[in-house]
Amino acid sequence: MFDTTLLRTFQAVAQEANFTKAARRLNLTQSAVSAHIRRLEVQADRPLFARNTRSVALTAEGEALLGYARAILRLNEDARLRLSGKNRGVHLRIGASDDFMSNWLPRTLAQFQHGHPGLTLEVRVANTALLLAGLDRGELDVVVCGRCQGDQSGQLLWREPLVWAYAKGATPDTTAPLSLALFPEPCPYRDAALAALAAASREARITVVSPSIGGLRAAAAAELAVCPLYRSLLTPQLRALGREAGLPRLPEVEFTVFTRSRGGPREIGDIAQDIIKAAASRR
Repeated sequence: MFDTTLLRTFQAVAQEANFTKAARRLNLTQSAVSAHIRRLEVQADRPLFARNTRSVALTAEGEALLGYARAILRLNEDARLRLSGKNRGVHLRIGASDDFMSNWLPRTLAQFQHGHPGLTLEVRVANTALLLAGLDRGELDVVVCGRCQGDQSGQLLWREPLVWAYAKGATPDTTAPLSLALFPEPCPYRDAALAALAAASREARITVVSPSIGGLRAAAAAELAVCPLYRSLLTPQLRALGREAGLPRLPEVEFTVFTRSRGGPREIGDIAQDIIKAAASRR
């Protein structure tokens, strides 16, 4: 049987990918954290982390144990709360851009909530800049969004090129100002598109403004306007325009999960890790 104290330390190291940060989070010394991991590896009879001077990563056996560790710790906590008659009443505030909430994120959040009795979620859907500002003000615990550039540190999920989306088989008139379909301000895709067009001296006008991806894709498919979207948002009715349409190259989008810088329940780290795993499984 695995010691829950060791499993808790193991989970913290896996989430932080760093012994020093895990020690700080657990209010332990780094040597104590290292000792806990060594003892757990003896119990498991397997190496759980691949270590070098710069990074700490889970081995295949460590990945397998992490799922069990989280389940064991959750059941242990649920049993303690049930017997004590207490309800922790954890409430997490999640911020997400529309592209995530229109895709796989809701299912991931629902699965996490179902696995944590007594936990409630509040989800805010908005543009990246508004979400990150809310995180900085302490109004959100976790933010999942895409950005083209930024200073805040977070966990990178993946990168993907931003493209000019338009109706398949059609090309916009190159002799007229380019009609654009954009998200409302503030929006990194909007900013990147306008900056690229200005740098290329391509005249443009904003024809459609929509807070939803569905509205933007419909405008592009109907040949009403060109829309900057990241590549995986293209539908069978859309194609990516390039230099043949006289359009400049757009930057890559970084999809990132951010968590509050300090304090808060441990479930913040847990739900961030679930989001990271869900994103990785889709790549």
